[in-house]
Amino acid sequence: MAIEVKIPPMGESITSGVLAKWHVNDGDLVKKDQPLFELETDKITAEGSAEAAGKITISVAAGTDVKIGQVVATIDETVSGAPATPPSPVGGVPSSREASPAKSDEQSPAVRRLAAETGIDPATITGSGKAGRVTKGDMLTASEKPAATGATATPPSSVGASLLATPTKSSARQTRTKMSKLRQTIAGRLVAAQHEAAMLTTFNECDMSAVMELRKKYQDDFVKKHGVKLGFMSFFTKAVVFALKEVPGINARLDGDSLVQNHYYDIGMAVSTDKGLMVPVVRDCDQLGMADVEKAIADAAKKAREGKIALTDLEGGVFTITNGGIFGSMLSTPILNAPQSAILGLHAINERPVALNGQVVIRPMMYLALSYDHRVVDGKQAVTFLVKVKQAIEDPARLAIGI
Repeated sequence: MAIEVKIPPMGESITSGVLAKWHVNDGDLVKKDQPLFELETDKITAEGSAEAAGKITISVAAGTDVKIGQVVATIDETVSGAPATPPSPVGGVPSSREASPAKSDEQSPAVRRLAAETGIDPATITGSGKAGRVTKGDMLTASEKPAATGATATPPSSVGASLLATPTKSSARQTRTKMSKLRQTIAGRLVAAQHEAAMLTTFNECDMSAVMELRKKYQDDFVKKHGVKLGFMSFFTKAVVFALKEVPGINARLDGDSLVQNHYYDIGMAVSTDKGLMVPVVRDCDQLGMADVEKAIADAAKKAREGKIALTDLEGGVFTITNGGIFGSMLSTPILNAPQSAILGLHAINERPVALNGQVVIRPMMYLALSYDHRVVDGKQAVTFLVKVKQAIEDPARLAIGI
């Protein structure tokens, strides 16, 4: 019996996508629940799995635009045997053409250089070297062939000089790939946020000494009890919730000509993935302990990077935290994650001289950046919010006693 492999539903707002990659080859024997393909949509990247075991026949190649519910392969349940072989490099329906014996790692540096400079594929040349390998002379001879069609021949003695003088072909200098639907959507939303919102950024800096001392003091006990490390993000998440309660105007958004005030604290955590930036949401952060926040952030980041995140994981956030500091960023102006009205940017921690009680001391300092929609948030609210975050980080006891 043949089972149809269809593009699974991803949510009401997603009707199509790109079949980005096959994890199996045409004719492979697959197991039930084995990942078969990767689907890219304008919101998430997800995998399609086998509903039954058997031999798969692929009918749609990788890179093809597909609709939700479209049949892309069939599985013959009557065939069983050895497990599937690794997918072909192109990720689509395998080609019947056999690979050329002239592998790139078997070619000499001179041959590879000439191939890059002339655009001639060594695999198309009959080699005169040992075991049929392509030699430098073979490449030079091939580069002279246009002379037979009426063009002026290049003297053999000047071939090397002419090749060096000829600009490298664009195909060797550039690679053109189509943007994924997800990255196109991310790009569109970022541009729209800058065009549609009255975006402004305010800055402050905070001394990370107190938080770093707490982590150093309690890290081992925290890991033993909760099985997860105590990171900086849980402190900043709690500080943001504290500041949102103190300045509720930040926890609002525009909806047409209405101002919507949120009374919950679902915080988005920006995560960098190979597919682009994603912002999974940690729900009800005001009700979670530090360990719960750390676990939720780690789980969301893992799912995002493995392409297993669901559309519901990305919806409903009221505020976003993005941490460019993990990449070494000193200062930035983060772009709003619409329809939210504000986003907090964290940066690298660097030891700097600061004035404290009339003395110059060295402290681990971090710049904070709050970008906000000035249509919703006044400057006083934004500055006050950032000061509250700063106070909570520099004196974490405030988080415990609520001042």
